[in-house]
Amino acid sequence: MIYIVEDDPDIRELERYALMSSGFEVTACASGAEFFEKAREDVPRLVMLDIMLPGENGLEILSRIRSDGNMASVPVIMVTAKTSEIDKVRGLDQGADDYIAKPFGVMEMVSRVKALLRRSSAREQEHDRLIVGGIVVDCDKRTATCNGQPLDLTFKEYELLYALMSNRGVAQSREKLISTVWGYDFAGETRTVDMHIKTLRQKLGEDGRRITTVRNVGYRMD
Repeated sequence: MIYIVEDDPDIRELERYALMSSGFEVTACASGAEFFEKAREDVPRLVMLDIMLPGENGLEILSRIRSDGNMASVPVIMVTAKTSEIDKVRGLDQGADDYIAKPFGVMEMVSRVKALLRRSSAREQEHDRLIVGGIVVDCDKRTATCNGQPLDLTFKEYELLYALMSNRGVAQSREKLISTVWGYDFAGETRTVDMHIKTLRQKLGEDGRRITTVRNVGYRMD
């Protein structure tokens, strides 16, 4: 079930019709309150979420989704008229998987939904743990520990750690990490990767030194 959370009835119907025509089951909601009420009965496979909504805004709803045990890993696409880089970064840093700016093409929207569902399905098939030194990532539980202590990671910090550990020993460019972790074509600067690496190193303590800076390239987990 794909959930649409959009207060504009015309846009909501456009999204609903396009996805249903592509073979998806769709539930359309006009507010966060309506979404959470319906999601209790049928957990989403994916959520298309507007930012400017009555009551709770999209970022607040996103935060609740990521803290909900049943929906924490559900893919979320932000669909909004807010198009500045800072708005995109805020949404993606809080756990959004992709970002579509209004006005958008229907074919592009459907294509992004399909691509995100493919990535999500591939992740759901992983039933393992990644271990590097004292760092352990449990892919089933979506948790991370360092020397036996739980790591309090944001959604994107976890994704970044997973990307580095699952490619241990391989240098990854900032652009590659943006594409893997944030899941969209980043049009601005890649400083957000450096900022996340800095906080991730701090949270890992001594093991943070395992994240090596590769000059003129990006980062590598040793």
